[in-house]
Amino acid sequence: MMSELPFQQADTTIVNFWNGNRSEIRQDYEREVLNTILSATISDFGSFEVSENIDEYPGFEESFVFSKKQHHLFVTIAGNQKFKSEDMIVISKPIAKNLLGYRIPIIRATDVDKFKSAATLSEIQLLKNGIPVSWSDATILRHNGYEVAEAGDFDDIFERLVQNKFDYTAFGANEVQSVFKNRAAKQKGLVIDTHLMFFYPFPLVFYVNPNMPELANRIEVGLEAIINSGELDSIFNSYYANIVEELGLAKRQVFLLDNPLIPEEFSDLKPNLKKL
Repeated sequence: MMSELPFQQADTTIVNFWNGNRSEIRQDYEREVLNTILSATISDFGSFEVSENIDEYPGFEESFVFSKKQHHLFVTIAGNQKFKSEDMIVISKPIAKNLLGYRIPIIRATDVDKFKSAATLSEIQLLKNGIPVSWSDATILRHNGYEVAEAGDFDDIFERLVQNKFDYTAFGANEVQSVFKNRAAKQKGLVIDTHLMFFYPFPLVFYVNPNMPELANRIEVGLEAIINSGELDSIFNSYYANIVEELGLAKRQVFLLDNPLIPEEFSDLKPNLKKL
């Protein structure tokens, strides 16, 4: 069994980082941000080694990432309702400029014209959004009057889209291209829609095991340091410098949604392509 605290090995802190249940590009990005944070704090907190775990936890099993799985920290959306009954320490500093909140549809190629012509809110709300079980998006979409098909998981979402179980599924601008290449493209007849975009506050933040206040302090201090030094912006730009142009974000029709789950400090996040 893993220790409940980060343990020392020859003066090196071993940090168990859970990095599963997410797209490949998110895994890469969040891993790099964490390593940069820990590197920035060596002088104050000592050397480190990241022990990464990418196990996939189905449904609400993810909510026990601390209490049963005993991982030390991970990244998720602020206000994630899977963890509302669990204790955790939240580092309330977004690490990816709310890029996950720019939601880009993946659709059937035969429906391109349907999405191109669906210009009104009422027309879009009638199109059914396929969302894996327990994802926060389902609550957000329903709250805003959208049709939702909540079933299955990340692994079967595109198979169900091809089977006409729903009209589309949507992913953040930070991962939709990676998701399409590595997962959706395995199913024939799917494309990334080029006309629409949904937006809601959906910032990615660190959650830390509640038994690890020193680790939480290290993450907070290090994150602040790489924000101030510009290192976080450099990492972001190394992944997403051209994302506005690549996805044509400025040309898309945007539908704004309220996120009833978001903590108050993030509730005023608005689309701002100039900051991407």
